[in-house]
Amino acid sequence: MSKRSKNSSAGAWLALIPVLLLGACTTVPPTNVHQPMTARPQQRSDSLAANLAATGSIYQAGSSRTLFEDRRARYIGDTITVTITENTSAATKSNSALAKTGSISASANPIVGLPGKSFQGLDLKADSSNSANGKGEAAANNVFTGTITVTVIEVLPNGNLLVSGEKQVAIGHGQEYIRLSGIINPYFVNAANTIASSQIADARIEYKESGAISEAQVVGWLARFFLSVLPF
Repeated sequence: MSKRSKNSSAGAWLALIPVLLLGACTTVPPTNVHQPMTARPQQRSDSLAANLAATGSIYQAGSSRTLFEDRRARYIGDTITVTITENTSAATKSNSALAKTGSISASANPIVGLPGKSFQGLDLKADSSNSANGKGEAAANNVFTGTITVTVIEVLPNGNLLVSGEKQVAIGHGQEYIRLSGIINPYFVNAANTIASSQIADARIEYKESGAISEAQVVGWLARFFLSVLPF
């Protein structure tokens, strides 16, 4: 083997190393929650405060809240604690039966005038029957409880809040992702600035994980390819 071919082979192996390292790294599972998952608070100011110089006083018109206003979230960047209490169950059952029968018969008198006697006393009879039975049953029961604090990422024109957030928990060599987003009516938020997940509209709640355990449950890309093209 020439020196040039050896160098090209070594270069190919070196180029393959980053690909292998990236494949070995833990990938973040995709998400369907509203983006972005967080937002920084915006500077709030009115026209009067914009024209006034800072006085050094405790009260600042551009960033203060009224004396009788509670601490419920209502602006971009504010946080809300969501109590996840999802308990869903569904069941379906179906049964079908189909039957079909049929018969046919024919006979002929003795045939004369033909050479041989193979068709004399011809008799024909046939019976057929078809039957099909089908039965199906499915059931699902899901329970998801926990808490997560999300951030207001948008205030809608009617005052509702679009929130989104993520919680990451690393346990051993695996990592768990809890994500939630949806639209909150501020009137449903209690004095402790918490709300139940059942009161969130367009809620998107996810619990996913990454690591060796989750990767072991995924079919390899080559096996998925053959499963998609094989006709049986």
